[in-house]
Amino acid sequence: MEYRFTVDNFEAEVLQASTPVLVDFYADWCNPCKMMGPVVARIAEEYEGRVKVGKCNIDENMKLAQEYRVSSIPAFIIFKDGKPAANYVGAMSAAELKNKVEQALG
Repeated sequence: MEYRFTVDNFEAEVLQASTPVLVDFYADWCNPCKMMGPVVARIAEEYEGRVKVGKCNIDENMKLAQEYRVSSIPAFIIFKDGKPAANYVGAMSAAELKNKVEQALG
């Protein structure tokens, strides 16, 4: 399942989550972001119950993008225990993203 993270729910859904959280910072106009959509959906399916996966639209949630210094998209931040544990920028293959999630889960 893929979540939608916003300024209103970020604290509860991401920072207070009991599992690691992969946040995909994206924008609707961003072509590499669109390419990553199915990859992120596949990761969400594969890690269901172990990692919460969701998207955060930077145009609608500029405050979060600024707070986490998202300057290029797509940007992926893995949160563990309420803190950013890993940060990746740019489109990548499903295997690469999966590898990065696995490393963060360590």
